[in-house]
Amino acid sequence: MVARYAVSVIETNFTTVLGAAARQHWFALYTVPRHEKRVAQHFQVREIEHFLPLFSMQRSWRNRSRQIVQFPLFPNYIFVRINREKRVPVLEIPGVVSIIGDCNEGFSVSDSYIQFLRESLAQNKLEPYPYLVTGEKARIKTGALAGMEGVLIRKKGSFRVVVTLELIKRSVAVEFDIADLEPCRAILLGSVQTGIVA
Repeated sequence: MVARYAVSVIETNFTTVLGAAARQHWFALYTVPRHEKRVAQHFQVREIEHFLPLFSMQRSWRNRSRQIVQFPLFPNYIFVRINREKRVPVLEIPGVVSIIGDCNEGFSVSDSYIQFLRESLAQNKLEPYPYLVTGEKARIKTGALAGMEGVLIRKKGSFRVVVTLELIKRSVAVEFDIADLEPCRAILLGSVQTGIVA
């Protein structure tokens, strides 16, 4: 009779563990600037499932040496897989500022998106890219109009920048490849917000 009781307790605990794992979702965490790797180390020690997408870039130093360095794909962000009950322990980790969406399921990141990031990074198919939104001011990086600013619009699947010549109060829409543009606010704020390009 004692053996039956022990087995049922194990099954109940196992069912509870399975139920908790089924309720776990991926969430984006906002971190202190340049603390993403440190936060990942804390998660590793505490055995909390996490994902810090990193990409490699060759850097040149003042002594003219070159080195491959890994940077976060999304500066100030790391992903963690938790359920609502783990919210407080995650927020207590040094370097974590907040959970995006406060652990509501509507703000969770899909498993398929995390898998996409992992596979694409493993194949070197992702790199950071400035986040540009239609209607925002953009600066042209290359060509005869380099340095000019305008408003980004989208027309028939291509990107155009409306450039205004203030002297005569007239504007023209010029078609550009998105790679030739950068957001103006990134220069003004001194930080580049990134999205991804597959």
